[in-house]
Formats: sequence, C-alpha cells, structure tokens
Amino acid sequence: MKLLEGKNVLITGVANRWSIATGIAHQMHEHGARLAFIYQGERVKGEVEKLAGELGGGPAIECDVSSDEALGALSAQLASSFGPLDGIVHSIAFANKDDLMGKVYDTSRAGFQLALDVSAYSLIALVKALRERMNDRASVVAMTYLGATAIVPNYNVMGIAKAALESSVRYLASDLGERGIRVNAISAGPIKTASARQVKGLSLMLEKVAQAAPLHRNITSEDVGKTAVYLISDLSNAVTADVHFVDAGYHAMGMYPEKSDALET
Repeated sequence: MKLLEGKNVLITGVANRWSIATGIAHQMHEHGARLAFIYQGERVKGEVEKLAGELGGGPAIECDVSSDEALGALSAQLASSFGPLDGIVHSIAFANKDDLMGKVYDTSRAGFQLALDVSAYSLIALVKALRERMNDRASVVAMTYLGATAIVPNYNVMGIAKAALESSVRYLASDLGERGIRVNAISAGPIKTASARQVKGLSLMLEKVAQAAPLHRNITSEDVGKTAVYLISDLSNAVTADVHFVDAGYHAMGMYPEKSDALET
C-alpha cells in the first residue's frame, strides 16, 4: 500500500546520495509521493537534480534558507511549478567545524548565530514563507539528534541549535494546529554522512551506539525514511509536537552494558 499517493512533499537538505534526506526521499517516492527539492549552491546542484530526475522528475530549486528573499522566490516557484504542499521535510543544519570541538564556551558569537540561524531558525522561516502553500492537514518533519537534550562530545553548539529546533517544533505545532497541520521531529541515531563526519570521533561513536543500543546495531537512512513516511502520511493524523527517536533504542539507555554476545557472534 502506498501511504503517500497523491501527496506533494518538499525535501530539503540533500547534499549527496548518503544524506539522510536522500534516504527519506527514496522512501517517500516508493510510497507514491510527488517530490520537490531545494538545494544551495552549485556544489550540490548536480546531485540534487539527478536525484529529482530519478524520483519522479519534480523540480529542484536553488534556495538559500538564510535569505527571506530566496524563500519568497521559492514560494512563488512552487506555486507555479509544483502546487500545494502536503508535507515539508526539514533536514538542514550547519555549524563551523571549529565550533564542534573544544569547549562550548569558546564558541564565537558569529559561529553561534550561524548555527542557530541555519539549523533552527530556517524551520521557522520555511514555514513562514510556505504556510500559504500548505494544504490544511499537511505535515512538517524536522531532523534532530540526541545532542539536543543530552551531552554528546564534540557536538557542542549544534546540540544547542538542535534544542532550539525541537522547541520550535512544539511552538509551530501549536500555531499551525488550528489548520490541522502537524509538526514533528525525528531524532535519528548517528549515520556516517558527509555532515556527520564533521563531528570528531564519529567512528567510535558508531561503535559505542551499536554496542549499547537495545537493538545492537546502528541505523540507516532507510530506517529514518520509513518513520518520515509515517509522519507525513495520514496514519499519524493525531500526532504532533513530538520528537520520535529512530536510534535503535540508544536514547533510553542510562547505563551502558559490557560488550554483548550479540555483537561477538
């Protein structure tokens, strides 16, 4: 059964074929969604246009989410080339690499502003620009991480930005609820993507998560994509203002066990 048949969904944050947003896009295409994409800059243009062509031929539109002018232009382009939106996937985050190491009190003012603007305010800005393009009972899904609510080494200012993103999800859910529009977040476990590799010690993090998580494995972008399909679909029409963990259960662990037999076999 195709859960998203007849739905128009905007996907943000595709950088390459390993991106979480790419995995989400593949799952939504499999479930019948018609997809549009946004990208920023020539560096990723080809990859996003290729993906758009492979997944139904929807538009791939350049948009800098830190620019209100660009967001206004995006709204106009979607109106003319795509139609009303039934879903938005926000998978955008950025921080200077220097602000993802050392002490958090060494974060520069400019680095803090950049991380919060791109990683958190961009969700508010997208909704503001596209709210009149969204159908009633549409759904917005944002990507977050455990570092929003727990200390993760070398995540630093990005954890602060993700905390702001999660709070934004709740307030936007309240504001948009009168139209039946739902806003939720997915807190994904670590995945070896290009952006995740900016976090020092990622390989060790993946090893530790697989060892400690109840399911004894790391997750994939396909796992995240399946949950995103559920949150965009009508199956979740009474679910809003929530954060859904897709991390093999790692977030629930308070004390980590010794290496399990399941990993040794």
